Amino acid sequence: MGTVNPEPSDADPESPEEQGRPLGRRLFLGTLGLGALGLAAAPVLQRGLDGILGAVSGADPTGLTGLLPNGGGFRYYSVTASVPHRSAADYRLTVDGLVDRPTTYTLADLHALPQNRMVRDVQCVTGWRVPHTPFEGVRLSRLLDAAGVRGSAKALRFTCFDGAYTESLTLEQARRPDVMVALRMQDKDIGHDHGGPVRLYVAPMYFYKSAKWLSGITVTDEVRPGYWEDRGYDVDAWVGRSNGRGDDPTT
Repeated sequence: MGTVNPEPSDADPESPEEQGRPLGRRLFLGTLGLGALGLAAAPVLQRGLDGILGAVSGADPTGLTGLLPNGGGFRYYSVTASVPHRSAADYRLTVDGLVDRPTTYTLADLHALPQNRMVRDVQCVTGWRVPHTPFEGVRLSRLLDAAGVRGSAKALRFTCFDGAYTESLTLEQARRPDVMVALRMQDKDIGHDHGGPVRLYVAPMYFYKSAKWLSGITVTDEVRPGYWEDRGYDVDAWVGRSNGRGDDPTT
């Protein structure tokens, strides 16, 4: 589920790593965070909060920093204790698997491709929402066409340079015009805390599908559930048609 890497990244996938059957995310954060919410409301703490959230969240695998508000409306979560930074000089995105032309893109390569812009509501499975959020980047379908997807392909697996987070889409879902490899969000380059310099954006699904810190796109012959799906979240996370947590009764 900040893509909670994931919020679960910005709302995206980013909550604590849980053992066994996952505790309902809303219940977990609500129970542990009542005190934090009260403190965050104090004006003395609110001042400068936007400036410190990123640094705090990078070292907080519990996801509690996601309870603190910030000016952009996002909440920050991470499934790892820390995430390495990637600059324009050392960032790479690979497209491989069941393709005829495996490709590695630099950040400059991605910026040089035709860019698309869309403005959509960001919806986290935990309930928070950031309306009318602009994203800009390259349609995922363009990268797939350039790679030459083979006839046996059925799905995509996404990996991230945090070393832990993964996500998946069917090939049909990935080719939708509202799915992109995003380079900008809210009219600025995507910062590290929001999954930059490059993240996935799957507009019609809950934000945990929009993997942060994107580093790999592998075309596969079947859907391989991602990080949160392995812990009980729905594989198909359509906003309004999915509860995000499979049949988890604690959600």
